[in-house]
Amino acid sequence: MNNFDDKVIYQIYARSFMDSNGDGLGDIPGITSKLDYLKELGVDYLWLTPVFESPMNDNGYDVADYYKVDPIFGTMDDLIHLISEARTRGLGIMLDMVFNHSSISHEWFQKALKGDPKYKDYYIFRKGKDGNPPTNWVSKFGGNAWEYVSALDEYYLHLFDKTQADLNWENEEVRKELFDIVRFWLEKGVSGFRFDVVNLISKPEVYEDDHLGDGRRFYTDGHRVHEYLKELNQETFGRVENTITVGEMSSTSLENCVRYSNPEENELSMVFNFHHLKVDYEEGDKWSLKPFDFQELKEIFDHWQMGMQQHNGNMALFFNNHDQPRVVSRFGNDQKYRKESAKMLATSIHMLRGIPYIFQGEEFGMPNAYFDSIEDYRDVESINYYHILKELGMQKDQILSILQEKSRDNGRTPVMWNEEEGHGFTRSVPWIPFCKMKGISAEGDLIDDDSIFRYYQKLIRLRKKNKAIQKGSYKIIDKNHKALFAYLRSFEDEKVLVICNYYDQEVLFDPARYELPELSSKRYTVLLSNYNELTEQEGKILIKPYESLVINIERQ
Repeated sequence: MNNFDDKVIYQIYARSFMDSNGDGLGDIPGITSKLDYLKELGVDYLWLTPVFESPMNDNGYDVADYYKVDPIFGTMDDLIHLISEARTRGLGIMLDMVFNHSSISHEWFQKALKGDPKYKDYYIFRKGKDGNPPTNWVSKFGGNAWEYVSALDEYYLHLFDKTQADLNWENEEVRKELFDIVRFWLEKGVSGFRFDVVNLISKPEVYEDDHLGDGRRFYTDGHRVHEYLKELNQETFGRVENTITVGEMSSTSLENCVRYSNPEENELSMVFNFHHLKVDYEEGDKWSLKPFDFQELKEIFDHWQMGMQQHNGNMALFFNNHDQPRVVSRFGNDQKYRKESAKMLATSIHMLRGIPYIFQGEEFGMPNAYFDSIEDYRDVESINYYHILKELGMQKDQILSILQEKSRDNGRTPVMWNEEEGHGFTRSVPWIPFCKMKGISAEGDLIDDDSIFRYYQKLIRLRKKNKAIQKGSYKIIDKNHKALFAYLRSFEDEKVLVICNYYDQEVLFDPARYELPELSSKRYTVLLSNYNELTEQEGKILIKPYESLVINIERQ
């Protein structure tokens, strides 16, 4: 059985990581040039967002050829060289596989459009209903989820953009094609895979209107999804030892995620879920400006930690990715307490039960972009939202303040390697502007012994040597505390207490109240603190603004 408990994964959004040829776009040789930096950080795997040939209507998540590298990122030789150079440093490469849908530019779909019956059955085509689409389902990107093809007098399903046609997993030939793709990349030396929205691949037997919602209840965690994932495992990566996998799960449930990730089920190594990243939504509205609900955040963490623990499931632990605002701006304080809150947020995630993910730039505290002009934005979702609100009469400044908090482009600005012109990312104009905040760079953190980067190194080293953090049970302490997220990790004789203050006010932590006599009697060791000291007041621990503490509780 594969064991990834001590591993840490680093996500690379390729177009914004490092530009090697001066065209303003990050590329594969650019990633290779930074392998020593990533090795120094201490991570184990590098997950690359899609680098396959694509029209880039959805930043590469619309794949036109799963066997080819898109020229904007480099060549196949560049990717093979990256895999080889990473391996010499003990790093594995994970590829992002988009198997719920393909681009309509894909050869399969182009043949389907010509009426080829074999390839039409690679996708989901249906006749309309009384002059309307087959169902009233809503696309994730807005509008109806069916697109009409006049030459065929039929509609095809696209749960995402109309240029992303859903693949028909009911067709055994489609599954064989996809399995061949995975085997191809395994033979190239890839060490793992991230499967995009993979819990949507099983569609219903009967397509019907949804009069209660947008249709997702009919295709999310579908009736054959576990069967398909077991087959994918058995036919591909399950045959190659130590291949790590993670599934992105859309609108999923704890019960299904336990099955996806329990080793006995032979499906995936772990799962992403996004429930904790909706705690600053007002009634499900991403674009609402609302302070994050700390109590709800803890409730969600506790629910998933306990549920996965009870049933031996495995979670990916993360706050940041290419579709999310930067967490130091979102749940932390990127002004007065940028370093402290960045370290605290990292601690609260890394010490949980599961596998931590670091998104590029997070390790030195990159904040939101703070763009002050719509011309700076590249995200289609953000630009569309801007124009919709403008037409509704909202003032430009109001709309921009929303985008500054919520836009996906906050996570997509280029990595700031140094503070020179081009920030060490490019010699020309970047495809998207840099973050507007100054005085932040990877280079600056590397020369500061108390930097966020150095703290991330300590977190990673702690995971690798401490069994309670790798394998231990989880138990929350005082779930209703208004400022602290505190929990215990326990394994055999080891016990680790984690205390994180999510606010800029001091808090007293009373060990006697929480039945932790070891703290009162000084039987403990501070393993890690973002203040580098522990302050006591009359037998209680003073938790400073955004402070985090990792404490080893000594046995009697």
